[in-house]
Amino acid sequence: MWTLKPWQGRFLPHPLPPEERLRAYASWCDAVEGNTTFYATPSRATVESWAAQTAPGFRFLPKLPKTITHERRFHGIDEPLRQFLAAIEPLGPRAEFLWVQLPGAFGPNDLGALAAFLRHLPRTHRYAVEVRHRAFFEDARAARTLEQVLNGFGAEWVPFDTVTLFQSPPTSDAEREAWTRKPRVPRRSAALTDRPFVRYLGRDDVDRTVEGWAFWVDTVVGWLREGRSPTVFVHTPDNVESLPLARRFHEQVRARVPGLAPLPEPVPAEPPTLF
Repeated sequence: MWTLKPWQGRFLPHPLPPEERLRAYASWCDAVEGNTTFYATPSRATVESWAAQTAPGFRFLPKLPKTITHERRFHGIDEPLRQFLAAIEPLGPRAEFLWVQLPGAFGPNDLGALAAFLRHLPRTHRYAVEVRHRAFFEDARAARTLEQVLNGFGAEWVPFDTVTLFQSPPTSDAEREAWTRKPRVPRRSAALTDRPFVRYLGRDDVDRTVEGWAFWVDTVVGWLREGRSPTVFVHTPDNVESLPLARRFHEQVRARVPGLAPLPEPVPAEPPTLF
């Protein structure tokens, strides 16, 4: 996301060399989703650059490659998994979770394969699993079974909240595309671990996005008061306003939990002038 074109020169300085772009993003937020790793395992040198550009407390949540989760469905994945784990090693503790996003067709009957896969993973990492099959949200027995599997390995269940997106028909091209690609599932908010991981997708309209996240502000405040350490990502279909929206969400939570640390001070997008 730190290379998103609408952010360049508006929120982030432009032009910037590749080895400085993440550093600029990290002045706005202290965590980033690793969506690019879903499409291809990065080189170790690339990941070393990511680590060098971020403070020790910055959080990465890299997604496992689709070769493992979608194409091979956990079968015959020893080599791509080894390559992925070796590539992200330079992140060290910055890798808050390894994120296992499962395809929409992955249902309750496939939980044995998930359990076998989690059993196969090194215990040096935390894991978070995102499911998209509606049965896990509508069938209490399926939900309980998934929770049992995840609890057995200390893994978190990742809610991807698209409720606000689907509340009314789309009003932009980005929203129309999101309607065809994003999962339409009920909202889920039960945390399984001390580090919940939430993905919220609003609308391209800022006010509707802010209105829609009120539930998560309340939930996150409750988690913090319980001593949990949640990570929350705020998206819109076009993501143009996601950076200031993420900070606005954080500010709303911090207003109710004053002990929450502030986010960094953003690097100016434009150099200072004399006048």
